[in-house]
Amino acid sequence: MIRVLLVDDHPVVRRGLRALLEELPELEPVGEAADGDEALRLLNRLRQAGGPRPDVVLMDLQMGAGMNGVEATRRITALPDPPSVLVLTVYSTDADILAAVEAGATGYLLKDAPPEELAAAVRAAARGETVLAPPVAARLMGRVRAGRPALSPRETEILELLAEGLANRQISKRLFISEATVKTHLVHVYDKLGVDSRTAAVAAAISSGLLRSR
Repeated sequence: MIRVLLVDDHPVVRRGLRALLEELPELEPVGEAADGDEALRLLNRLRQAGGPRPDVVLMDLQMGAGMNGVEATRRITALPDPPSVLVLTVYSTDADILAAVEAGATGYLLKDAPPEELAAAVRAAARGETVLAPPVAARLMGRVRAGRPALSPRETEILELLAEGLANRQISKRLFISEATVKTHLVHVYDKLGVDSRTAAVAAAISSGLLRSR
């Protein structure tokens, strides 16, 4: 039996996933969490109790004010003998995909995946295999073929703050870095995106799938 922990901030989504998993052979939902913090607490309790632990964590990415899925994935995969983390989200931007993979996610599925695809992905994740939804795999392949230079996590973070309308000084305070460092990162971002302004950088990032449209 493959034990699955559900992590999503929407109770209705968790209820639907639980009902789906309970109908599928070899899959058993063993717990639910509304955000990353709750998921980590639950995993620690199960570890301390010495009982059966999840084999796979189905992880949403954005969970309100709670710990997001990327950070939760990073912390879960750093645990001793961690479960596999399979991201299940509505987001398919390059930034989201790369952040999840870099954090240690075994796979990346979209929430419109059919039940049989989700079941196969959970089973594959439990075996330690990499699972990517077809649209996600296509995005990654397109990125490789285009030879588009990848933004670093810090560059992506600064670009996201640019999209929120923050000035360099506000970005430096938010990230606890100097304005000079912000400017240096922006130079690299402009160079990689082939633009020469903040507005153009945000527009290029959205059109190329590096950022979510707002």
